[in-house]
Amino acid sequence: MTPVILLAEAKKSADVTDWGARIGWLVGLALFVALVYWLMREGWKWRGTLQGDLPELPSAPEEPGEARLTMSGRYHGSTTAGQWLDRIVAHGLGTRSRAELTLTDAGLDVVRPGAACFFVPTAALRGARLDKGIAGKVLTEGGLLVVTWAHGDKLIDSGFRSDHAAEHHAWVDALNQMTNDTEGAR
Repeated sequence: MTPVILLAEAKKSADVTDWGARIGWLVGLALFVALVYWLMREGWKWRGTLQGDLPELPSAPEEPGEARLTMSGRYHGSTTAGQWLDRIVAHGLGTRSRAELTLTDAGLDVVRPGAACFFVPTAALRGARLDKGIAGKVLTEGGLLVVTWAHGDKLIDSGFRSDHAAEHHAWVDALNQMTNDTEGAR
C-alpha cells in the first residue's frame, strides 16, 4: 500500500493561468485596436483633404422668411448624388447629428447643434425623395428623407430622418414643388 500513496503525493497539478501570456495578449489586442482606430481616423481626414475643393457651406440669410415646414430629427450624412456610399466629409457634412430643418421661400436651413450648420438656397435645391439608405445608415424602405442639392459643381444627397416619419411625405412634396417652381422661373 505504500507505493500507491507515494504516487498520489508525487503528482502536482499544472498552473491554471499563465498571467504573463494573458497580459501580453491583452496588451497586443489593445495596441491592434488602437492602430485600427488611428487608421480609420487618418482615412477620414484624408477623405476630407481629397474633398477640399468643395466650397464653404452657405449660411442662412438674416431674414429667411416665413417657415413653410419645420422638422426635428437626425442628420445622417451627405453623399455624392446617386452614389449612396460615397460619403462627403468636407466641412463637417460627414458628421451625424441632431438636426432642426426649416423650409422657407429662401431655402432649406439645417441647424445642427454641435456640428456645422448649413443653408441650401432655393436655387440650389434639385429635389427630394424617400429612400432606404445613405452611407452608414440603412433603414426600412422610405424611412429616410433624401434632399438633392447643388453645391459648387457637385450634386449632393443629404439624408435626414424625422422624429415623426409621417412628416417625410409632406417634405418631399414641398421640396419637389419648390424645385419645379424654380425650374419654371428659369
